[in-house]
Amino acid sequence: MKKLLLALSAVAAFTGNAMAADLAARPYTKAPPMVAPAYNWTGFYIFGGAGGGIWDADSNPVRNPGGLPVGINQRTGGDGWFGTVGLGYDWQFNGPWVFGLFADGQFGSIRGTVQDLDTFVSGTIKMQDAWAVGGRLGYLVAPSVLSYVNAGYSGSHWSGTSLVDALAGTRAGLHTDSFNRNGWFVGGGVENSLNFFGITAPGWFMKTEYRAAYYDHQTIAERVDGTNVLAADSIRFKPLVQTISTSLVYRFNWTGPVVAKY
Repeated sequence: MKKLLLALSAVAAFTGNAMAADLAARPYTKAPPMVAPAYNWTGFYIFGGAGGGIWDADSNPVRNPGGLPVGINQRTGGDGWFGTVGLGYDWQFNGPWVFGLFADGQFGSIRGTVQDLDTFVSGTIKMQDAWAVGGRLGYLVAPSVLSYVNAGYSGSHWSGTSLVDALAGTRAGLHTDSFNRNGWFVGGGVENSLNFFGITAPGWFMKTEYRAAYYDHQTIAERVDGTNVLAADSIRFKPLVQTISTSLVYRFNWTGPVVAKY
């Protein structure tokens, strides 16, 4: 009997230890997958920056009145700087695609030479300001980096100039008036968040953009100083303006990153 009781006690002790071990063990559960951050590009933004540009123009003198071409066809050009400000609204759709509308203005001095090789007079004109309205279509190459193309309608204002006798190097007694030209533009650029190297700047971005603007031709009238009557010639002028700018952008309702929902 004593041996039987000892055997039963041993079995009970072993069973109790086994149950305690089972109760202490934690069941294994697979860790939830990491959720990638999602970025929302939809919303209003404003921007301001600066850049440089060049213009090239096909030009030739034309006879007044009637505008018959005379002299030599040529290409003239200029360069300079400008500041820019603007605003826009973007919509993010189908995941990484972004479409937006925008308007901006450029203010500065992109200047160059205009000349008449029939009467050998020349002067300096400059594009003083321009504006543009258009749309852009972009793709998110990274959650906070947008690569885009844009296009739209543009207008520009050009200064007048006093004309100089190119042979004598003296005032020719002639001048041209300022004028406006409209046209269209195409371009593209990259916009990226300023969150880098551990620095957090919610809503702040930087964009760098190239743009080519094609403006309608203008007949620039040469006028006599004082009387303002038409001189013998005018200059036919059709400019192409190319610019590169870098701007600081602020997005009002930037929500990136946020946790994506499944």
